Amino acid sequence: MEISIVIPAYNEEKRILKTIERIYKYFKNKNYDFEIIVVDDGSKDKTFEIVEKFAKNKKEIIILKHPKNLGKGAAVRTGVLSASGNFILFTDADLSTPIEEFEKLKEKIENGYDIAIGSRGLKDSKIVIPQPFYRRIIGKIFPILVRLIVIKDFKDTQCGFKLFKKEQGKKIFSQLKTGGFAFDVEVLAKAKKEGYKIAEVGIVWYNSPRSSVRILKDSFRMFFSLLKIKLKKC
Repeated sequence: MEISIVIPAYNEEKRILKTIERIYKYFKNKNYDFEIIVVDDGSKDKTFEIVEKFAKNKKEIIILKHPKNLGKGAAVRTGVLSASGNFILFTDADLSTPIEEFEKLKEKIENGYDIAIGSRGLKDSKIVIPQPFYRRIIGKIFPILVRLIVIKDFKDTQCGFKLFKKEQGKKIFSQLKTGGFAFDVEVLAKAKKEGYKIAEVGIVWYNSPRSSVRILKDSFRMFFSLLKIKLKKC
């Protein structure tokens, strides 16, 4: 198995089908040996049923389900630990980063890196549809807090498009304790501690208007998660 694509999904009935169709078509056309692992994180809508229907007679599609909502980090962890591919990519259900950007990350892995992460913060990044103003403000504050509290090496830790070598990805995610949106920071902090080579790669990115992030509530949770990661409680 060349590549496993992990998609965490929570109440994504309105866009999950379009996303998995696009990813499936892309890797089929490229003749990759691949699998798509959708992790339904306790959805209350028809996300699971939609994916299950699409997966019928398609051996490449795997759907896993949490009995209750555990958070994005927990969903990605479940998918990564279930993956069979030599490369493991996780991508958001809204596909804000087009799947075609995978090739940029794959090139870095093939050139000796252990992990390649998509970034909206580099000079060669291209934000086609930006976030609303208030989200951009939060988006500027959080990276500053990440650099002050946990890790200084990256312009953008939160882009939901990251590629791992199998061994390194499984080792990191087997130790992951952060279930919520700040899990990316813990992943990168653990990767740095292990001495893994990490490439930050500018990508194309489109804002999705139906974000599941709750600005105030999730921002506070992410801040306290950073403190826990810093204090090595995660």
